[in-house]
Amino acid sequence: MSVDILMPALSPTMEEGTLAKWLVKAGDTVKSGDVIAEIETDKATMEVEAVDEGVVESLLVPEGTEEVKVNTPIARLSGESPSPSRGGAGGGGLEPVPPTAQGPTPPEPAAEAPTPAPSPTSPRPPTPSPQAGGESASPLARRLAKLANVDLSEVKGSGPHGRIIRRDIEGLRATPAAAPTPVASVPPTPAAPPSLESLGIPPGSYDLVPLDGMRRTVARRLTDSFRDIPHFPLSIDLEVDALIAARAQINAALEKTGAKVSLNDMLIKTVAVALKRIPEANASYTPDGIALHHHADIAVAVAVEGGLITPIVRAAETKGLAQIASETRDLAERARARKLKPEEFQGGTFTVSNLGMFGIRSFSSIINPPQGAILSVGAAEKRPVARGDELAVATVISLTLTCDHRVIDGAIGARFLAALREMVAEPLMLLA
Repeated sequence: MSVDILMPALSPTMEEGTLAKWLVKAGDTVKSGDVIAEIETDKATMEVEAVDEGVVESLLVPEGTEEVKVNTPIARLSGESPSPSRGGAGGGGLEPVPPTAQGPTPPEPAAEAPTPAPSPTSPRPPTPSPQAGGESASPLARRLAKLANVDLSEVKGSGPHGRIIRRDIEGLRATPAAAPTPVASVPPTPAAPPSLESLGIPPGSYDLVPLDGMRRTVARRLTDSFRDIPHFPLSIDLEVDALIAARAQINAALEKTGAKVSLNDMLIKTVAVALKRIPEANASYTPDGIALHHHADIAVAVAVEGGLITPIVRAAETKGLAQIASETRDLAERARARKLKPEEFQGGTFTVSNLGMFGIRSFSSIINPPQGAILSVGAAEKRPVARGDELAVATVISLTLTCDHRVIDGAIGARFLAALREMVAEPLMLLA
């Protein structure tokens, strides 16, 4: 019996990906838990495990193929008796390696095969309802539910005694609820942008670089953000000489440990503390209300080949400067290598984008939903400043806060920037 291995969904929102590399070839024997392929999404490259056992009959999609849709057959596995819970010929056969996994994914227990129907003369045992939190679900079903953002308490199990198993979760993902009949006519699809030739640029006068998954996703998300989110900027100039002096003292104290703190690391900490002081600025808009976040999870914009990614320093307000410096350096390195785990770049409550190292004096960024704001940081440079009636020279940076007006109005944004100014002027407040 043959089993088709399908392109897996490595995140709940993934629609397609690039089959970057096969780690097996036709004729190889694979076991459950063997890593057999590398899949590239728009943000990261992830290893994928086999779930079924057998011999690789054929590779249906060559490595390097882009825009492979989720659930497209990519290989065929032949074996004696694939597990019924894998779905037979339409089975799936692949599992993304979970970020916290310590070893191969265990197969579903044999006890999860469908229970034979009771005879008419024998009473059928009662089927308990799934327990809250998924205690009545198999480990694999719980993991699939987490990936698909499925509430297990609302899933009816088809396994023994009502246990939730893999096919119950896959059935939900494969059978979406029917959409209601629209009352009004659907608006027309926006017209495609005109070709360069129609705008007077002759063919052959340019090189066309195809869009990869990351650039396509960035274009779509930021277009949606700029069009759909009512936003406005707030700009201030900050004198950072005290912050720079504090950084020099901190790095001197850390010299023996090999750690080194950058000005950007100190700004991340400053932003996180300011968000805790002004919690209304650490918020997201939802249709049901405004979400006020418990922690300042600071996303840091990192330029990578082909686009931009924002790895996250979680609960930055609770961490010391040395730890923030270590985390941001590690996250940036792995971001450029496309080795981040999904939970390391998905989410976040606020973004800091710094172009000061490129000499950019000031700029305004586009909000990264569902966050309520993003802070754009310009270059630190010597500028003339007024001290009373006298002119002096100070190191100044320009900051622009772009706010989602549905969440953060002008007064909230101004209070946040005032808190930021106060702590930059007195860096010891970061240690309080």
